Amino acid sequence: MVGESYEIYSARIPVESALSRIEALYRPYHAGLRHLVNRTQASFGSCILVDAHSMPSTGLDRDGTAKADIILGDRFGTSAASFVVDAAEEAFARAGLTVTRNRPYAGGFITEHYGAPGSGVHALQIEVSRGLYMNEATLEPSSGFSALQQVISAAMAECFARWSGWSEDWRQAAE
Repeated sequence: MVGESYEIYSARIPVESALSRIEALYRPYHAGLRHLVNRTQASFGSCILVDAHSMPSTGLDRDGTAKADIILGDRFGTSAASFVVDAAEEAFARAGLTVTRNRPYAGGFITEHYGAPGSGVHALQIEVSRGLYMNEATLEPSSGFSALQQVISAAMAECFARWSGWSEDWRQAAE
């Protein structure tokens, strides 16, 4: 079962099949991701891992407010330094999107297990509202798809430029 109570399988899968998928897909994926994070950190002195997801546009946040266009998850400041999240929040807001942090999505496995800002590894989860780019009933792209693609590309380019400048300053300060 996935979000919104949609079944992804018509019946339970056998335990052997689930374990096989863990060995064939999950473990190699995380081994590769860990390798990339370690290699990036070794090469540049720090690493910023962006874990992007989509979220349903409907429903209310836990406090009763409508969901934002973008939700940034840093596990309440434990998976990424504030400069990482600040840059993303400012870039998306400047693009005209509503942005919140950590509610209702604070980050999941990736941010929890990879984010270690004290060691120079920052993990940021970015949730994007599906209503911005697709018809959620048919799963077809909407007229907003191309525009959102450009907005996200520009916002991320701004983030990368800011993060790159910070990374160089951080590396020089560490030396």
